[in-house]
Amino acid sequence: MASPGIPAATLIDRARDVARHSYSPSSHFPVGAALISDTGEIITGCNVENAAYGEAICAERNAVTTMIAQAAGQTIAAIAIVGLKAAPCWPCGACRQVLREFNCQKVIVEGEGGEPATLAFSDLLPHSFGPEALGS
Repeated sequence: MASPGIPAATLIDRARDVARHSYSPSSHFPVGAALISDTGEIITGCNVENAAYGEAICAERNAVTTMIAQAAGQTIAAIAIVGLKAAPCWPCGACRQVLREFNCQKVIVEGEGGEPATLAFSDLLPHSFGPEALGS
């Protein structure tokens, strides 16, 4: 299960669906993400590239910024990530740090055979730096 009542496969399906909306003219590597916020909402995002390469945004960060913009929660119970041209498709380092900022608990990727593979976020980014490290 991804979160109470929501199967991991459902999140994978939502991530795959939104990956089809990716704007990836440079890499041709469409990625989709679907997260469950602490309010129980499913929020999706896809990667959006730019001719100025550094201005691209990954699917995971797109979903997180959408969660915040929609006031749909402040923490992430789970996030699923699908790369339409590669499985598994784990989050990059920048995305891992952003997911950590919002207390992501689980990362789900599509395995080579299409089945969901789940990993505790603390296993994906051990000894991480987060908001509590900044003190009061």
